[in-house]
Amino acid sequence: MINKVLVILTCLIFVLIGYRVLQPKNTIHQPATNAAADIVTQPTLTSNDVDNIDDIPPTYVDLGTNSTSAPTATPVLSTQPVSSFSCDGRTHCSQMTSCAEATYFTNYCPNTKMDGNHDGVPCKQQWCN
Repeated sequence: MINKVLVILTCLIFVLIGYRVLQPKNTIHQPATNAAADIVTQPTLTSNDVDNIDDIPPTYVDLGTNSTSAPTATPVLSTQPVSSFSCDGRTHCSQMTSCAEATYFTNYCPNTKMDGNHDGVPCKQQWCN
């Protein structure tokens, strides 16, 4: 009887260890979030952003049609290039050259450290004041 319990306990331990070993590794470290509580906010433009409005990537607009099908998004086309910025590993305000660049990096690049209070406006002391 005791041998059976030991065999079952040993098998259970091996199964648990195997489960932990075979789990995929999470390479992106993001804080746990509650999907029901997430609120999508749009960054607000400041007077400094108006000067660099061509540097902001295009957004998509829902025309609000009254159809019963799933909503579709219509791209806002521009004759300007999508963006002169690209995610190149910079994460701090001291590495940016404008408010528009800091805003782009905050919105589209991982692991940035430019919006300390998470209000959507990065680099308030250097660029977006």
